Amino acid sequence: MKQIDQMRRRAARYLDVEAVTIAPSTGVFSLSFDDIPVTAWTEAGPVLAEHGVKATYYVCGGLAGGVNMDRDQFRVEHLQALHAAGHEVGCHTFGHTSALRMDAEALRLSLDANAAWVAERLDGYRMTTFAWPFGDATVGAKRVVRERFALGRGVRDGINAGREDRALIRSIGLESRRLPGYDLEGLMAEAAAAKGWLTAYGHDVSDRPTDYGCTPDDLDRVLRLAKAAGLDVLPVSAAWAVVTHP
Repeated sequence: MKQIDQMRRRAARYLDVEAVTIAPSTGVFSLSFDDIPVTAWTEAGPVLAEHGVKATYYVCGGLAGGVNMDRDQFRVEHLQALHAAGHEVGCHTFGHTSALRMDAEALRLSLDANAAWVAERLDGYRMTTFAWPFGDATVGAKRVVRERFALGRGVRDGINAGREDRALIRSIGLESRRLPGYDLEGLMAEAAAAKGWLTAYGHDVSDRPTDYGCTPDDLDRVLRLAKAAGLDVLPVSAAWAVVTHP
């Protein structure tokens, strides 16, 4: 099963690519949080507000009020508060299920459920960007995502510049298990010099994060570096509007 999953991930990376040109007039940085652990709002929200920036929160309606990866997940009032504060709400799958575990019809049903759940709680709000749970994509799932969303954000490292697959936008992980391996200052400088788009994703935010989370100081440093490099800091959907060209 593991080998088959790896083959499907690899196929999705190289097959059925719908390329778009990423060429903003100046470098752009976008920050996102997946699943929405409660601390991604209660701890990260004040850091974002201090910097005066907006992020994207990729929601799984089925996780609301529950526990995921040993961390309490958001409650509806948290989602409503971050939306009211001007942050983007984007789509994960409803139950945080990997695309590797669903056929196209099951994925459509999951996206329908998530869209309806969010719209009911955010006054008809419609999500326009998607992030792959676990970074898992398949060729068939990419087609479903392209039908519904402006883009699909993945988890493959790198800066988006030139021709990129709109269903698998690159992103670095603001995760304690990955952060030591990044030259963040260098990545920000490279994004500015290349006039590219650097996206990053995180999960929980606390002084004792999981392997998939980061500290408030990590988050503060990332935003300071982005600003110091002269990057525009925008949520994913707003960035998409300025970075893409036919």
